[in-house]
Amino acid sequence: MNAHTNIASRITPEISADSAAGRTAGGLHFDAVLYPHRSLGPRGFMTLMTCLTVFSFVAGLSFYLMGAWPVLGFFGLDVVLIYFAFRINFRSGRIYETVQLDDACLLIRRFLPDGRILSWNLQAYWAQVELIAATPSAPLLAVRSHGKYLVFGNFLTAEERKEFATALRKALARNRTHLYA
Repeated sequence: MNAHTNIASRITPEISADSAAGRTAGGLHFDAVLYPHRSLGPRGFMTLMTCLTVFSFVAGLSFYLMGAWPVLGFFGLDVVLIYFAFRINFRSGRIYETVQLDDACLLIRRFLPDGRILSWNLQAYWAQVELIAATPSAPLLAVRSHGKYLVFGNFLTAEERKEFATALRKALARNRTHLYA
C-alpha cells in the first residue's frame, strides 16, 4: 500500500520505477516530488520580453530623434540585463527534491540545476518531521534524526510546508505502526 501526497500541482507523487530501484522489498510507503513555484512560464516570458523590447525600442527611438542618442543604448542594455536576470531565475527554478519512505529509511534527495544530486538517507523509525519557527510567517520544514536536523523544501510556501509536514508525519507514523505493531 503506497501513500502519496498531492498538495499542489508542483508537489507531485510520482517517481519513475528506475529511481525507486534498489529499495527494500516492502516498496515505497510515501513518495513525493517537490518543485518550486514559477508563475511565469516560457510563453509568458517571451510575451514579456517582446513587450519590453518593443517599448524600449520605441522609447529609445524617441530619445534618439530628440537628439539624446546615447539613451538608446541604455534602453537596449536594460532589455539585455532583464533577460539575463530572468534566465538566472529560471535556472534556479530547475531545482527539485524527492522524499521517499520505505520500511527502513527516509530518503531525501535534492537535484540541483547544475546536475549535482545531494542525498540524505535517514532511519525511518527515528525520523521526526518538525516545523522550525524561523519567522512567524514562514516556518522551516525539517526532519530530525539522532539530534541532527535536515531542512528541505525551502521553496515551498508556509502553507505547503505545513501540509507536507502533516502528510509526512502521518506516513512515518503509519510506517512505524505497520512494522512494529
